[in-house]
Amino acid sequence: MNRPNILLALCLLVALPASAQLRIEGQTFDAGVRVADSELRLNGVGLRAVAWLKGYTAALYLTRTAATPAQALAMAGPKRLQLRMLQDVPAAEFSKAFDKGVTRNTAAAELPALRERMLQFEHLVAAVGKVRKGDVVDLDLLPGRGLLFTLNGKVQGAPIAGDDLYAALLRVFLGDKPVDVDLKAGLLGGRVS
Repeated sequence: MNRPNILLALCLLVALPASAQLRIEGQTFDAGVRVADSELRLNGVGLRAVAWLKGYTAALYLTRTAATPAQALAMAGPKRLQLRMLQDVPAAEFSKAFDKGVTRNTAAAELPALRERMLQFEHLVAAVGKVRKGDVVDLDLLPGRGLLFTLNGKVQGAPIAGDDLYAALLRVFLGDKPVDVDLKAGLLGGRVS
């Protein structure tokens, strides 16, 4: 997407009324959601793809617009990263991608403090067995409570404590070595397809 189109997409995101929706790869994302008694607005959407294989679409919801990873990560309050699966993915692959992404985007000195909670999250994912095409995965930050994993509207276990864990999760998508650079740009409002 060229620079004028990126600016147009950013303006459209800022100007979206609360009832508006965005579509990408046949998936519709609402302009706003409610998390932890707070209204969040759609920051951006994107597609995770490798060559011709489309894995999932994603949307980032925040309390206000963020155009950079630093803004999104530093923003206080609840957050939601929503994944809409376009392929079946075994839990082991989902967990492997999470672990790899966190490790690549987190300082080595910070990883030991995260390891036990990363394993807790991976156990929640393993209990699901597989995320299937059409599934909706919500990864919410509940301030003071931590990361909440919801699959198709059903909460999977208790929240996993720590805003630092949620920041590590977001860096998988928004960090210096994101899972997909185009997805990162989309989540930051830079690309609407």
